[in-house]
Amino acid sequence: MSHDNDTNFRAPKDESLHLKHFTDLGLAEPLLRAVSAEGYTKPTPIQVGVIPAMLAGRDIVGIAQTGTGKTAAFVLPILHQLTFERTRPAQTSCGALILAPTRELAAQIADNIRTYAQFMHLSVAVVVGGVKPRAQIRAMARGVDILVATPGRLEDHMSTGVIRIDEAKTIVLDEADQMMDFGFMPAIRRIMAKLPTQRQTILLSATMPRQIRALARDFLDNPAEISVAPQSKPIELIDQKVYFVGKQAKRQLLEELLQRDDINRAIVFTRTKHGANKVVVNLEKHGLEAAAIHGNKSQSQRVKTLKAFRNGELNILIATDIAARGIDIDDITHIINYELPNIPESYVHRIGRTARAGKSGVAISLCDGTERGFLRDIEKLIGRALDRETSAYSDTYDETQESLPANPRNNGGGRGRRRNGGSGKQKSQNHGKPKAANGGQGRNGKPGQKHKRGNKHRAA
Repeated sequence: MSHDNDTNFRAPKDESLHLKHFTDLGLAEPLLRAVSAEGYTKPTPIQVGVIPAMLAGRDIVGIAQTGTGKTAAFVLPILHQLTFERTRPAQTSCGALILAPTRELAAQIADNIRTYAQFMHLSVAVVVGGVKPRAQIRAMARGVDILVATPGRLEDHMSTGVIRIDEAKTIVLDEADQMMDFGFMPAIRRIMAKLPTQRQTILLSATMPRQIRALARDFLDNPAEISVAPQSKPIELIDQKVYFVGKQAKRQLLEELLQRDDINRAIVFTRTKHGANKVVVNLEKHGLEAAAIHGNKSQSQRVKTLKAFRNGELNILIATDIAARGIDIDDITHIINYELPNIPESYVHRIGRTARAGKSGVAISLCDGTERGFLRDIEKLIGRALDRETSAYSDTYDETQESLPANPRNNGGGRGRRRNGGSGKQKSQNHGKPKAANGGQGRNGKPGQKHKRGNKHRAA
């Protein structure tokens, strides 16, 4: 396919965007009833841009942050087309395919589809890793209108012939940059190669790195590009703060923060699954109910925890970056980075879990001496310094004296670390004993391991 005449179809930066009504977008009556039943009246900018372009049959490259309403932007046009579809999909096939990076996001998309299609009769299947495949095979046996899947498990089913995608009329790649980060790009290319030539392709991403641009060039036909927010920039309604605190005092500060009256529903982020479990244990010792969600939890455990969090039965969720993808809950008041991410883009995705649906939110980061390089990378990415806060546990470190460059990262995953936590001027908290390189010591005095990025997650 030739892509020499790619068109930029950008949503206009005009206040009229926010004055449009869903009835102005040309959607079928059952969909208008559904969005009205959910209390939606004014579409978001990404919806104003994507919905008419999809209804016109265009391929789409959409650049939008999390929390901007992009799921409805691609789901509603798909459902609109299905209202006029008179034939059922063939056995083991689907009419539309939506690819997502994680189980949680796939489940969230499927829930949204059911909500928007509440006055329609159509079938939806979810195909993800981490669960037994038999139920997925049964769900696909008769064919479904919409299939939502993670790339790894979809490929597994395709290889055994229990799912075919050669009749899909629409393909959506949601959170494309995250699928790239998780190592799914080769699988996505293989899946795209098996789709019919005549199709509509939608690619949505918060950022647009070179690999995603290349994917769009190879598989999209003269796409409309719809960009409604700066790439990798956090939502401006989020109040972003940082506490400089010693590593050993993080636990006490977290407990103190979570007992504040203004924190109604919070997600606490850690870098590792083991760290998430430790935070849960420590909080429960002090009477704070919390639950962890990460890759070592079974799918049923993750679904149960998310349901409790969504329903308000649980107000504190401890999560790792991968497990938190797809958490789409409007009332999260606070995001707390118990550990700063070593990939600055992950910070943007983390804090995007709050300030959704036009609401404000607060993001609090706890930064110890080993993480100051990560903080500087984050602030460089977002183009501003986080507001400095103090507490009884504040570190005495004077950041104005720091002269070292930002944390070195290579293009493959930000593995660079500094000796002694990123500053030669910080006083040791261990009675003058030198700290280990690579961010401190692990068990038995062994150096802490570096955090890796880009591993494949076929169980996602």
